[in-house]
Amino acid sequence: MEIFLIRHTTPLVAKGTCYGQTDLDVTETFEQEAKEVKMRLPEKLESVYCSPLQRCHKLAGKVFPDVEKIFDDHLKEIHCGEWEMKLWDDIPKEILNPWMNDFVNQPFPGGENYLALFERSVRSFEKIAKENLPAAIFTHGGVIRSILSHITSTPLKDSFSAFEIPYGSVVKIEKKGIGWSIKR
Repeated sequence: MEIFLIRHTTPLVAKGTCYGQTDLDVTETFEQEAKEVKMRLPEKLESVYCSPLQRCHKLAGKVFPDVEKIFDDHLKEIHCGEWEMKLWDDIPKEILNPWMNDFVNQPFPGGENYLALFERSVRSFEKIAKENLPAAIFTHGGVIRSILSHITSTPLKDSFSAFEIPYGSVVKIEKKGIGWSIKR
């Protein structure tokens, strides 16, 4: 069984902006990025899961236009709370640093922490995996890192250095016995 984890294409947002569940559109490079994503996926898949945020469902619709999408709020990016759409540089260091030092457990003010994202992402992933069908999951970098951390037993605090997930990336994971193998 194969599951493809697909990160959305480049979002339409200024560099250095903190965003998570803000429903951002995509940039003018979308068509080319979507074409590249499509080339790395099977021509046909019957199970397509998707974050309901437009940067994900636009890509899913472009890549698999004739397949019904199953939208799942658990596949949304982390909720950045009061920091949504603020520039990282505008967040006072005395507020930012405690979060940076323990982003796994420390929630965004008015939002969630990485552990909460991990738990909901893994619940959704395990539900999809139980279907035992080839599937595509169109989602976000934090969700993909959470799933990869789960299947590799990588500590969440190390997931950013362990897994590079650029926009438009496709990670193929395959069920191998009781574990998973990862292919980029």
